[in-house]
Amino acid sequence: MNDHTRLHFYASSPESCGYLPDRKSISAFANPYMDMDIETYDELIQFGFRRSGAYLYRPHCPDCRECISLRLPVADYRLSRNDRRCLKRNSDIQTKVMKGRFVDEHFQLYRDYINSRHSGGSMENPSRTDYQRFLICDWSDTEFIEFRVDNTLLGVAVTDRTRTGLSAVYTFFDPQQQHRSLGHFAILGQIQKCLDEDLAYLYLGYLIKDCAKMNYKARYKPAQGFINNMWVDMP
Repeated sequence: MNDHTRLHFYASSPESCGYLPDRKSISAFANPYMDMDIETYDELIQFGFRRSGAYLYRPHCPDCRECISLRLPVADYRLSRNDRRCLKRNSDIQTKVMKGRFVDEHFQLYRDYINSRHSGGSMENPSRTDYQRFLICDWSDTEFIEFRVDNTLLGVAVTDRTRTGLSAVYTFFDPQQQHRSLGHFAILGQIQKCLDEDLAYLYLGYLIKDCAKMNYKARYKPAQGFINNMWVDMP
């Protein structure tokens, strides 16, 4: 494990919030110049941190507490009627797990997804370097879960393995396959993967109730949120 006397934290400069209009966001991030490892990652994820590329960060906005780090205690999760419909709708999908690395087929699908979902935004027209910097990291234990039908790639769920669970980093899929609800399907698959591998939690990142793109996570219950520096049961 790293010598934690060297683990310092920094704050970013205020910038426009990508989720809530007319607000500024600030992130706290771990020293990007230290040698990171999975053990430190696992400790920081207990305090609401997330991975973006090789960086570990969490929101640090002085006047806003809208971003709530969310995790699911998977042993308590029960499939809803909507969950079962999603699984049935995608019963023809074959999944394959591979180590996190650059694959051009994945990148092309990611590019189509971003240009469809984030047209006109800062993520539009990502380069290979953008893709790698966002999802691939040389110190994390990252897996790419492929979703295919008849060998056609429909989606990819990027997930990190930690000591206490899996962290759902990002999911991207064919924009023409929205009717399948592949984002939902990916989360259900990662819940099952945690159960199969005796991992306690699936970390879902940040719930933002007033943001349409981020409030979907509230459907997954029971859940725990990191609030006031402790994990508490969400209502």
